[in-house]
Amino acid sequence: MDTPPPPEPDSKPLRVAVVGPCSAGKSTLAETLKSLGFDTRQPAQEHSYVPDMWRRISRPDVLIYLDVDYVNSQQRRPHLGGGLPRLQVQQQRLHHARQHCDFYLDTSTLSPDEVREKVVAFLSQKTRH
Repeated sequence: MDTPPPPEPDSKPLRVAVVGPCSAGKSTLAETLKSLGFDTRQPAQEHSYVPDMWRRISRPDVLIYLDVDYVNSQQRRPHLGGGLPRLQVQQQRLHHARQHCDFYLDTSTLSPDEVREKVVAFLSQKTRH
């Protein structure tokens, strides 16, 4: 795995916001990014009717959008109610974030390790610039 370099002593870590529907892998990814030194936020955009809440709350340098399809969402969290309509509502609430994200990743068929590798590779490129 290509790990991003640590921030310079006088610089602030890259602020990353992670959004997406429930069960897309946001919490798992956010924990990993925090352990790597990123200032990581999860603004819960999927639960808000304010289209750009992710921007207002997080003020991120980078917006990561994790997506998941209905079948994999149900496999990961079968206890969540609401079915397909719930996922569709969350995707509507996330529309603005998806349009403005810096990195989009469909996690439906990916393991947490694969998600981490892809996002860290992207962030490694961002921190080199």
